[in-house]
Amino acid sequence: MHDTETPGFDRDKMLKDPPFYLPEFEQSYRYIIDEYEVSPRELAIFMPCAMRKPYSTSPSHRLIRSIIADVLDPSQYHIVIFGTCGILPAELELMYPYAHYHYMLGKVKDQNIKDDFLRIETERVAGYLEKTRDTYRYRVGYCIGLFREALIQGSKKAGVDIDLILPSRDLINVIIEEDCPFQEGSLSMDEYLEEFHQGLIKIKSQIEQAEKNYQKE
Repeated sequence: MHDTETPGFDRDKMLKDPPFYLPEFEQSYRYIIDEYEVSPRELAIFMPCAMRKPYSTSPSHRLIRSIIADVLDPSQYHIVIFGTCGILPAELELMYPYAHYHYMLGKVKDQNIKDDFLRIETERVAGYLEKTRDTYRYRVGYCIGLFREALIQGSKKAGVDIDLILPSRDLINVIIEEDCPFQEGSLSMDEYLEEFHQGLIKIKSQIEQAEKNYQKE
């Protein structure tokens, strides 16, 4: 784990304002884009940030990570966290300010704040995708709601494709029709997790086929 210093800020302060507005997050984002070296992997898996910090200790992340570990070898993939935090390689989850804020976009009613989030996060996603254009062979996103929209728009802006975004729109529509407490349900739902598991199996097959083709050349 990394615990990089971010000079000029109080590291003991728990941040509660919308993080995408805060200079701490912009400075840390610039560090990731301008200085941090991302190790090449076959697959990048983009997943949303979580309420519990560090992210890897949250129940949802544990579930998602267990499915990833069931399908893929650690040498094959790289987890990337994105959302209200911006976007960061998962191994930096202890870097200030990523473990020092408390914020829920889902509780926000102000449409202007939601619009600002989408605009800012789209730019940050695009910046990361541009930086890592040649770092990954495949990219998978597991997300819903505004996070999903930011990933899609960021991909278009950067001109870097996300090969697979799950849950599928068809499955999301089924969940919406079932009148869940949250409009699109939760990423921890069995239906979504099973589709994610199957999607990773297909991606793994593509990775292995690409490796075989490379060895034949």
